[in-house]
Amino acid sequence: METLHCKPGAWAIVLAAGEGTRLRSLTKSPSGSPVPKQFCSLYEGPCLLREALNRASSIAEPEQTCVVVAEQHRRWWNPELHCLPPGNIIVQPDNRGTANGILLPLLHILHRDPDARVVLLPSDHLVRQETILATSLRSAVAQLRWRFDEILLLGLTPEESDPELGYIVPGRSDGQGALTVSRFVEKPSPPQAAELVGVGALWNAFIVAAAARSLRLLFDERIPEVVARMSNAVQSDLAAGDGMHATAQLYMRLPTLDFSRDILTGQECRLRVLPVPRCGWSDLGTPRRVAEALARSPCPDIAKRLHSDFVGVSLAAQHERMRLEAAQ
Repeated sequence: METLHCKPGAWAIVLAAGEGTRLRSLTKSPSGSPVPKQFCSLYEGPCLLREALNRASSIAEPEQTCVVVAEQHRRWWNPELHCLPPGNIIVQPDNRGTANGILLPLLHILHRDPDARVVLLPSDHLVRQETILATSLRSAVAQLRWRFDEILLLGLTPEESDPELGYIVPGRSDGQGALTVSRFVEKPSPPQAAELVGVGALWNAFIVAAAARSLRLLFDERIPEVVARMSNAVQSDLAAGDGMHATAQLYMRLPTLDFSRDILTGQECRLRVLPVPRCGWSDLGTPRRVAEALARSPCPDIAKRLHSDFVGVSLAAQHERMRLEAAQ
């Protein structure tokens, strides 16, 4: 019997191919080049991708952890992913939206493990109380034992009403530890955000758990032609065993598709949401949200670190530099 104190044997898909353009003012290297957010650190510790890999380790072994990355980011992800088997690093040749970025590793996992249970984890989030989220992740994976056809979303209990985030409006209890999904609301107005929080809406953190076959079926129903073409490309590449040439050719012709908009929306009847207690989560999506995260976890000597020998990009140091420049 599965417990919440051991790894439940799921597969983790860590999504690490984004560009992080909204935060570009804070994510520049010492030379001035933009660095995608997931390869930056909040202070001077591990980068956000490394934190996400640690998060994934609460439910999956390295052999069952896949990371989706972008070819153009190789110089940043290559040193961070040495702990994973090479076949678990899924390199996208181009950005074609989050739906394609999820479908590609999903097909690779299904080829290796048709009975896989998968959890989708973004790589650019901050979680101050990891143990709370880890417990919810394990609970979600455990519930997949009987949720054969349902997609389980993890909805985070809001710590404030933020109009720049997406919300999941839950319905009734399903009697099995989760809630039905009534609707999604993306980036509401400030009054709407406050109203949503007041009625119990949850932040949509883009954390999803599902049986891999159920997730594949949902893709089949929504974008069957894309699934067929990508499945053929993946099978061709796996048979050839010398790279992702067929996938690269396909990506040149793929439409850009969004997972929330093009796959999940309209499927509320087969979705469930598992509320996660407050855990100090932030997507660090904007300079304002970074400032709020720093205020909640202050580092008293950050000014002294502006000239440290830290070789990565520290969001805290960049934020302090901008604050000092604005004050001059």
